[in-house]
Amino acid sequence: MSYNSKLEFIEKPSCLTNNIPLLVMLHGYGSDENDLFAFANELPDEYQIISLKAPFPVQPYGNAWYAINFDNEKGKWNNIPQAKASVELVLEFIKAVVSKLDIDENNITLLGFSQGTILSYAIALNYPSMIKNIIGLSGYLDQEMIYNNYSKDELKNINCYASHGEQDQIIPMDWAQNSYETLLLKGLKINFHTYPVGHGVSQKNFYDLREWLLKH
Repeated sequence: MSYNSKLEFIEKPSCLTNNIPLLVMLHGYGSDENDLFAFANELPDEYQIISLKAPFPVQPYGNAWYAINFDNEKGKWNNIPQAKASVELVLEFIKAVVSKLDIDENNITLLGFSQGTILSYAIALNYPSMIKNIIGLSGYLDQEMIYNNYSKDELKNINCYASHGEQDQIIPMDWAQNSYETLLLKGLKINFHTYPVGHGVSQKNFYDLREWLLKH
């Protein structure tokens, strides 16, 4: 299928022909569209599953949704203009899919890992009417990426499954905990789970997120 998109992707078609739920995968920094797609065959066949490739190449390999820069004075910081550009590219892609397929526009899920989770939160909080579910793995909320203001009433229909490794050496556990508390205050319905792993997704974590998805 061609969506005339600026983003490269791979997909697993739904077993349905109409009113199709859509699940969009957003990989982490330095990875590509093949990473999370490994989950696709284990997820419900009803979903049109599309795994996107981030637009910005990074060295030595892989791609990113936005650059992560290191400065002696500022420390580690995210390229917010690139992040906002990626938010708009993903949104544009989702709209293109909806225009091509008989997608249930009230059943669109984002599944992100690490930087893909950060971008998923940004997409959903900037455009809450577009997203039903977020599955946020090993990431956090970056408030600098939120540029549209929405009320709790507009955010309360978003369901979120968030998980984090207790020994995550890349994104600290307390960042994820703080994000969970912030998202609750914003009105999202969120389930937060922790696992005794590092920066990755354990088998138990995957089974739990799949069970959550089946209920939502």
